[in-house]
Amino acid sequence: MERIQQRIIELIDANKKEIINFARDIYDHGELGYKEFKTSAKFAAFLNKQKLKVQEGLAITGVKGYLNEKKKDNVSLALIGELDALRIPNHAHADPDTGAAHCCGHHAQLAGVIGAAIALSDGEVAEALDGQVVFFAVPSEEYGEIEFKNNLKREGKIRYGGGKSELIRIGAFDDVDLSLAHHIGLEPVSIGNGTNNGFVSKVIRYKGKSAHAAGSPQRGINALNAASIGLSALAFHRETFQDKDSVRIHPIITKGGNLVNVVPDEAVIETLVRASNVEAISDAARKTDRAFKAGAYALGAGIEIETMPGYLPTIAYKANPQVVDAANLASGGKYPVEEADTAFHSGGSTDLGDLEHLQPVLTFRTGGMKDRVHSENFDIIDEELAYVVTAKIFALSAYNLLKNGAKEARQVIDNYRPVFTKEEYLAYMESFIGLEVTEPEI
Repeated sequence: MERIQQRIIELIDANKKEIINFARDIYDHGELGYKEFKTSAKFAAFLNKQKLKVQEGLAITGVKGYLNEKKKDNVSLALIGELDALRIPNHAHADPDTGAAHCCGHHAQLAGVIGAAIALSDGEVAEALDGQVVFFAVPSEEYGEIEFKNNLKREGKIRYGGGKSELIRIGAFDDVDLSLAHHIGLEPVSIGNGTNNGFVSKVIRYKGKSAHAAGSPQRGINALNAASIGLSALAFHRETFQDKDSVRIHPIITKGGNLVNVVPDEAVIETLVRASNVEAISDAARKTDRAFKAGAYALGAGIEIETMPGYLPTIAYKANPQVVDAANLASGGKYPVEEADTAFHSGGSTDLGDLEHLQPVLTFRTGGMKDRVHSENFDIIDEELAYVVTAKIFALSAYNLLKNGAKEARQVIDNYRPVFTKEEYLAYMESFIGLEVTEPEI
């Protein structure tokens, strides 16, 4: 083990209690996407304590802290942690005010990034880094509350629902060459990644006509019934989706009427339309629109379908040797380190896929959780692994990539071939934005 590597491990171990307490605080005070004001303030305050230059308010709540700005022209490496939680109000650690709970482990990412900031900001360690490090807390990775995000768009506060997508749009990744990202998992330590689905989001609003539900239902147009027909029509499309495309469409009804004795004049559905490739997403999106329009047509209801771009599918990456080495040092022989199966595909989605289409992203997972992510039974059962080992892997990977003239980071960057330029990416995203309106029959 090199002296600087040993120094990084010692610094994180010496500050273990502070890292764990930070994680516990974030865990107990979850906030939803583009509303993470308290979380981002805590992250910024921690970076300020390390005497770093800090930028706040990026894509509403994003925060960047800069180390070694004078070396940014060589390589700029971002360590990414996500700010938002999920709305799971019955979780044991749900915030009573927001109903949000960190059941996807984003608090562990943030703990890892601040732990890395402690170690890398040390004078001796910082001097050994031949590049800039950006400690980056990003908003709104979980794509929920679609109507809320569409309202932010209408108000001109955002353009896209995903935090990294919005940060790409406003140029917040323009000064980053390479990123390192983490997710929690069941396995002890895993380096590299397979693939995930991409998606588009839709809000479907049926417009009916109110009437007395018992006395004169013939005078009304039941928007909820129209929505029910639309959902049934969508279900019959399932056999048309090919297994290889991993199509997932999972709508929820967010409004079904106002009063039980009034014919519902409005029903609202939110859904994501997911698949493993862009062509399958487009095909499934067209079929989704047709199904919901059929429900409106059958009952003479009006319909609005608002479509927003979601995330691109992720790209498989083999385990980076420098991150593997960091993980082995961080685990200290206590936790096994594996290389991820690049052939594995998940039906879920992440906005890291968008970033991966523009620049290289290295990923790793640490365990320490129980049950399932996005579940009320999710919990952290090994804080050392979830928080402290995560911080060590972030910090040691940064050192391994940026030492010796940032030779290893430069090799990753030089071998990467972008799928999109930034301009092409933005054009792709814009192509999915749309609003279709059909008025109800009177």
